[in-house]
Amino acid sequence: MSFKVAFVGAGSLGFCRQLLTDLLSVPEFKEIEIAFTDINEHNLSMVTELCQRDLKANGIATVIQSTTDRRAAFTGAKYVINCIRQGVLKAFETDIEIPLKYGVDQCVGDTLCTGGIMYGQRTIIELLGICKDIRECALPGALLLNYSNPNAMVTWACNKYGQVPTIGLCHGEMHGEAQIAKALGIPRKELDIICAGINHQTWYISVKHKGEELTGELYDAFLQQPDMVRTEKVRLDILKRFGYYSTESNGHLSEYVSWYRKRPDRLAQFIDTSSWINGETAGYLRVCREGRNWFEADFPQLMQDEPKQYDGSCRGEEHGSYIIESLETGRKYRGHFNVMNEGCITNLPDECVVEVPCYVDGNGISVPKVGDLPLGCAAVCSQSIWVQRLAVEAAVHGDVTLLKQAAMMDPLTGAVCYPDEISQMIDEMLIAQEQWLPQYTEAIAAAKEYFAKGDVLPTKEGYRGAVRLHEKTVEEMAEEKAKYRALANAAAKEKIQ
Repeated sequence: MSFKVAFVGAGSLGFCRQLLTDLLSVPEFKEIEIAFTDINEHNLSMVTELCQRDLKANGIATVIQSTTDRRAAFTGAKYVINCIRQGVLKAFETDIEIPLKYGVDQCVGDTLCTGGIMYGQRTIIELLGICKDIRECALPGALLLNYSNPNAMVTWACNKYGQVPTIGLCHGEMHGEAQIAKALGIPRKELDIICAGINHQTWYISVKHKGEELTGELYDAFLQQPDMVRTEKVRLDILKRFGYYSTESNGHLSEYVSWYRKRPDRLAQFIDTSSWINGETAGYLRVCREGRNWFEADFPQLMQDEPKQYDGSCRGEEHGSYIIESLETGRKYRGHFNVMNEGCITNLPDECVVEVPCYVDGNGISVPKVGDLPLGCAAVCSQSIWVQRLAVEAAVHGDVTLLKQAAMMDPLTGAVCYPDEISQMIDEMLIAQEQWLPQYTEAIAAAKEYFAKGDVLPTKEGYRGAVRLHEKTVEEMAEEKAKYRALANAAAKEKIQ
């Protein structure tokens, strides 16, 4: 088979390399064309060098088209895989540090809450430009596979306004399946699981073994897992109160609802510091900075390591390669993807992005009808959907009123801040992120005038959050090389350019 796959945001350290490994582990794909494009020429060069070495070691003659010109990369492409982080770490730091001054304590800040909303403003406006280039340069009907967060907002904007068929992909649901199988003591392949909701707020609404429904047994089963009790306090509390387990980690889930991160004096009781993903303040920002620094230091050693093998032994579980394999070969694949709802979940709005079980074969991607979510689960998702909808429309139209309404409607932001504080916080973030927000030129000028007057609300300048850990230097990380190489790859998996 011969077709072209373009990776945008290909400087995404280990993530792009793993996706390419997944793709070329398909026996029929040894002669496909590959294009890498990124705005960061240095990172792009490193990733291309690593991947080209892997190709050579596997006896594949393909030469990667590596370019900072994305239109050239998209030309003739049948599939585009997106993993950009617009604004990279410079902008990400403002997503976390500015809200902290107003008392909004985030662990991740890439999906909802103030950080996720602003991340969406930067990413959506860039993706609309990417979609335009796909329409004009790629093959007609080219499919966009989106890995960038905030996944639901980006996928929504690309489908509605970018006019490019887009599927959002995330790996959170797979991790939860593994936890459920472990807690129940049943091999994953023997369980029939239905998970549905919205990205990062997806619910395991049915877990069956040989036809027997086991959802009601999950809470007691998890209580028998000491690691779960220690690390997943928010998820278990949600399970206890709503009756259904949610896909996302303790740190992710804690910032999507209003109940766990609003008072510093109680936040620590829901956090475990053995891993950033369990909820530490700015935990993801810390490991991303550590991972970036470690990748730079470790790159010469990576070039000396054994190349990735394309015989299937190094293939991961990310959905992207399996979707392309199914569409091209007709082999069936079932996974949970982010798609436009259009009646799939009947008690959520038709116009929103849901994460649901989907089936892929040579005929395309099929989305079955799930029906109603349990009422409490639907209520949690509905509140987030309105935040997403306001944020998407704000990003597309540069509407600062809708942007501030999105922040006001956000559960955690609204639990912590008064409306005037939210307005000032958004103004401050618009100014800090000006270079990535061309749609907000007038709003940014007005925000600058507001701050120039000097009559501003007081903030907690220098506040570092309730549970903040030390960021390690390269020298400190070098003492535990294996651990930090794994962390660098984990950070890369979350789309750091």
